[in-house]
Amino acid sequence: MAGEPVNVNEFQELARQALPKMYYDFYTGGAEDQHTLRENVEAFCRITIRPRVLVDVCRIDTSTTILGYKTSAPIMIAPTAMHQLAHPEGEVATARAAASCNTIMALSFTSNCSMEEVASSCNAIRFFQLYVYKKRDIAKLMVQRAERNGFKAIILTVDTPRLGRREADIKNKMIAPRLKNLEGLVSLEVDTDKGSNLEAFASETLDASLCWKDVEWLRSTTKLPVLIKGVLTHEDAIKAMEIGVAGIVVSNHGARQLDYAPATINALEEVVVAVDGKIPVFFDGGLRRGTDIFKALALGAKAVMIGRPVIYGLAAKGEKGVRQVIEMLKDELELTMALAGCCSLKDITRSHIKTEQEERVRCML
Repeated sequence: MAGEPVNVNEFQELARQALPKMYYDFYTGGAEDQHTLRENVEAFCRITIRPRVLVDVCRIDTSTTILGYKTSAPIMIAPTAMHQLAHPEGEVATARAAASCNTIMALSFTSNCSMEEVASSCNAIRFFQLYVYKKRDIAKLMVQRAERNGFKAIILTVDTPRLGRREADIKNKMIAPRLKNLEGLVSLEVDTDKGSNLEAFASETLDASLCWKDVEWLRSTTKLPVLIKGVLTHEDAIKAMEIGVAGIVVSNHGARQLDYAPATINALEEVVVAVDGKIPVFFDGGLRRGTDIFKALALGAKAVMIGRPVIYGLAAKGEKGVRQVIEMLKDELELTMALAGCCSLKDITRSHIKTEQEERVRCML
């Protein structure tokens, strides 16, 4: 690719050139037929923006607060696994980029760098993403470590009782490096003869019995706010509110779990309506443009989480690449707001977009 990338999508090709095929496939792949993977991105194209004109947009303010913490934009870095597969500095580079952009990073439970290394790398607001394993004491210990290291919230991933079938990883016999956060807590040696060692490790460790009462147990172990990530329906959103979570992340795990689950942008409004403003709703999945972020905000998201594009930036250019990805999306969001007639995030409303379903109904009438 000639010259510097001018949008986030162009970082993907740079990442493809930089990474071994096994690792590139790991980051880009989805579950089974990858229908939901495609839909996560394409569903945004079926939502149109309804701009307002003759609005004074000389000053655009993209800043917001997330769980009480001021950030430069409604953009967070999603918890994604094993950043050292993309760049030797791994999550430390990502954390530094997030800090320089005044953006909150959610550190993955399955990070290569330890939470201590990330916490000491720079001064910033960070959240910690958690899985609950069969050995429940591991989750409690990890939460305690997160508290000691200054993390400000726990994001519990709830859509992974088992690992989705990621066929590229099976074909490649995906081999992952050691996970420092788990050293001394669980055996990291698994049999890889039959495919992905990620799949083998997950089958030995993930707790398929995890249920709502366990979220209550987790809340009882910490003073940190607990968000749950992986909600796609109003039924689960209502249950989440009933047990007192601090927020919900609408997510289908980057389309890596259940194929033919809805694209997250198609599920977002259902969850927003269910919670009725009582707790914040965050969003991840398929975001590639500032216009995508605008659409998610118009549908009720408090902020969005960026996953794969951050990895692509990291693989292409390390810390600088992550910073460029975040800044590109912030700049695009600011431009979209100006062109749509919105000076601040509170000005972005549901009336600023039209979904495909609404257009079909209008045509029928």
